[in-house]
Amino acid sequence: MNSLDITPEEIQSRRMTPEHLAAAVRALNEDGYVILNDVVETAHLDMLRDRMLEDVHAFMAREDAPYNFNNSNIQQDPPPFPPYLFRDVLLNDMAVAVTSAILGKGVKNTFYSGNTALHSTLRQPVHADMGQLWRGLEEGKAPPAYALVVNVPVVDISHLNGSTELWPGTHRDTSVSVHDDIKVSAEALEAWRAKSPPFQPTMRRGGILIRDIRLWHAGMPNQMQQPRPMIAMIHYAWWMESHSPLKFPKGTEAFFADSDLKVPAAFVEEPIDYIHAPEAYDYQK
Repeated sequence: MNSLDITPEEIQSRRMTPEHLAAAVRALNEDGYVILNDVVETAHLDMLRDRMLEDVHAFMAREDAPYNFNNSNIQQDPPPFPPYLFRDVLLNDMAVAVTSAILGKGVKNTFYSGNTALHSTLRQPVHADMGQLWRGLEEGKAPPAYALVVNVPVVDISHLNGSTELWPGTHRDTSVSVHDDIKVSAEALEAWRAKSPPFQPTMRRGGILIRDIRLWHAGMPNQMQQPRPMIAMIHYAWWMESHSPLKFPKGTEAFFADSDLKVPAAFVEEPIDYIHAPEAYDYQK
């Protein structure tokens, strides 16, 4: 498992060592994912965990509850206002160092949401959040990354509470493009399984998982009674078309000022209805 133990000195200086940065870039290029351990304060995660566990009932109570593929997993935005805005979550220096090294200067985050695995025996189909940008690429000749997903678990995660299944190396597969169904065919899965089987990472809270957006993965059953929240962001290369700006309260502009990560944002005076913001994705009964 591509897991790096980031030191307190790196956190304090806000600079990743060249050795760690090179290892992270190599892991993302070769396997499509890397885990950075101990880069988020657990006290911050405790606050987010408590609020997100409280909020999950409100998301589920919606008539159009935003389930992902099936009702074992729900799209859940974290609260986008103080006291729940934390630099080491939304603007994490170590994560930004890695994504900038892969995607280049001007990397931007246009997504601040999450997914919560609910107690269930169901799993998602294996899919890529986005495929290759072009069809017809030569096998094994995938272009460089254009977007990286940054996941921040707010609790310890393992196969017991629905750790995401990852398929190492599949970001280099050229059979799934943004113009196709993002769900991977059974034939492609079996062919890849013979080369590199999937696994579910175990992570302690405080860590961050960065994965290529093209990497095949799947939400897995949560065997525990308590929901498992996880925050998700997407860092894009500067040249990718921007989505609608993220909404944050007016008065929080300074929070975003001192970071190499660009966050296209709208700072609004009215309350932000983050409960009704996310939409269901490919819900199947």
